[in-house]
Amino acid sequence: MTPKNYFKILFFGRLRDFSENIKNEIPVSDEIKCVEDVILYLDTLNPHLGKELRKPFTLVSVNKNLVKTDFPIVGGEEVAFLPPVTGG
Repeated sequence: MTPKNYFKILFFGRLRDFSENIKNEIPVSDEIKCVEDVILYLDTLNPHLGKELRKPFTLVSVNKNLVKTDFPIVGGEEVAFLPPVTGG
């Protein structure tokens, strides 16, 4: 369980390759009110990761529910980023 003063951040698939220097928990702050704010924060740590997270088909979930980037978040939540999936 993630403490209320942190967000748990997960990266799946190839996004994990871009996130190797990112901790899996980030502190709650007044600047982080929605998923887009998490992306902005991560972009300051790793611009290549930020670019990948902004790609049109990258999915995001909060507490295992798919959401849009304007979805509001509070401390203790799990935010996961999923790359586009292709099948054959």
